[in-house]
Amino acid sequence: MVLEQQVNRPRAKFGEAGESRTVAWGMTSVLVAMYVINFADKAVLGIIAQPLAKELGLSASDIGLTGSAFFLMLSLGGLFSGALDKWLGLRWALVLLVVLWSVAMLPLILSASFVTLLVSRMILGFAEGPNSPLLFSAAYSWHAPARRGLPGAVLTCSASIAKIAIAPILAYVAVTWGWRSALVALAIAGLLWAVLWLAVWKEGPYGRSGGSGKADVADSGQDSDPATATASSPATDSEPAVPWLHIFRTRTFIGGVLLIAAAYALAAVVLTWLPSYFELGLGYSRLQAGSMFSIPSLIGLAIMLSSTWFSDRLITKGVSMRAARVVFPAVGMLIGGTMLVFLPFVSTPVMAVFMVSLGYAICTPVLPLLNACVSELCPPKQISGVLGVFLSLMAFGGFIAPYMMGRIVDAAGDGGDGYATAFQILGGVALIVAVVGIVIIDPARDKNLVRPNAPVVAAR
Repeated sequence: MVLEQQVNRPRAKFGEAGESRTVAWGMTSVLVAMYVINFADKAVLGIIAQPLAKELGLSASDIGLTGSAFFLMLSLGGLFSGALDKWLGLRWALVLLVVLWSVAMLPLILSASFVTLLVSRMILGFAEGPNSPLLFSAAYSWHAPARRGLPGAVLTCSASIAKIAIAPILAYVAVTWGWRSALVALAIAGLLWAVLWLAVWKEGPYGRSGGSGKADVADSGQDSDPATATASSPATDSEPAVPWLHIFRTRTFIGGVLLIAAAYALAAVVLTWLPSYFELGLGYSRLQAGSMFSIPSLIGLAIMLSSTWFSDRLITKGVSMRAARVVFPAVGMLIGGTMLVFLPFVSTPVMAVFMVSLGYAICTPVLPLLNACVSELCPPKQISGVLGVFLSLMAFGGFIAPYMMGRIVDAAGDGGDGYATAFQILGGVALIVAVVGIVIIDPARDKNLVRPNAPVVAAR
């Protein structure tokens, strides 16, 4: 009777591998803090773009080239995520990266020029490249596959948190004390995070290191639940590695790259150009434009968290991975792309802000949900490497889009028309790839092809 009562106890506080859900979300929150700083580093160029352009005599194409160079190096740097995870482990790899990108911004403070700006942003991009796959791998080590949509969304929402909470502060700092002060503040924040990370991080039971859920709970200082103490982690099955090309040539991986690259191109343009669009295209002041940077992020935060929570719920209720992780966000991308296509026909500034904000926000759930799809294609020990390649290819959207927008703005003459036209093009691309993704992506089908003997984890 006692045993029966123990088995029937509520398990909400413990996961499939016996891990404490409180600890799991506590570790995830530390990763979110790093991602917030990471995206603030990306967003700061958009905030200081106009004072930089004025001081250094830069054109819109120069700013766009700087943004594109950053995302090019971000893409190349992401290819090293698997090697860093293998050589250093998640703990020291993330410390190395955050120190590198904190230091990378300092030369621009000491010697401001276009060359210094370009080189420092390229170094920053290369150092930030491996960050996303390593962060997602670290988060996934604490969350079972059926639960990964929401934590993935929380991580992706770090971009929104950075623009909601940090961008207005950086805008105020830049306006009040100069653009260099914003860079100093971000460098200090990165180094403080490294100290926090070293003090608290432990890998979860679903990661590469394996081990029982019971051991991981014990290591975290939590009492294990008798009802889950004998549960084993999927990682303990020692699933063998599969050939990398078997994963990369699946239609899910290829279609996912197309879909997520289009979404990331839009995100890169928002990070690089949105405050300038609000200021030069729609007539708002510099401080207003920097503060309004948070509007699409507020909308995106609500949409991403609710939609990914709903996606996880669909899977636990038995809905297919394809419907919940692919068709659902791709339909949102169709809606968002349509709104952006009609942006040039909107003449009211308030309505233009609403259209670009909502159009961007509806596209954002694609980012975490496609990451979760691709993570299903590979054994746990290969997640960092596969996501590194996946996110590096994704970053090519960010490489192309900012410079393209700068050229369009320079050619248009009227800044408002140029920005709206560029957003319209991005909306059209989103429509096309969303349709392609719906047709060809099927994670369950491709998982069976790549991992026919993969352990099955029951959804809860």
